[in-house]
Amino acid sequence: MLFDTAAVLELVTAAQVVVAQVSITPNDSGLPGIASLRTIVGAVMTIGLVLSVLALIISAVVWGFGSNSSNPHLAGRGKTGVLVSCAAAVITGASVTLVNFFWNVGQGI
Repeated sequence: MLFDTAAVLELVTAAQVVVAQVSITPNDSGLPGIASLRTIVGAVMTIGLVLSVLALIISAVVWGFGSNSSNPHLAGRGKTGVLVSCAAAVITGASVTLVNFFWNVGQGI
């Protein structure tokens, strides 16, 4: 079977041009309501941080109550609650930075 090498080279060159032209980036004007969605996500982050503080306070009270009542199980649960609430606050606060970091890693691939 014989191939026309000039035709094959034209097809390969055309395919390379098409691949080189693909460029998709996120934009703010692609869908209606993006600004509202950002506002909602910011509000949910605020709620997450407020709930983390509430969980920290409750866990600290449980920890203190368990320690003062000689209840090691309750004190242990309170300690766990303090750590979990602090971790939730860290993850909530770092969520935008984490997403941006992994977005940039993905763009480098």
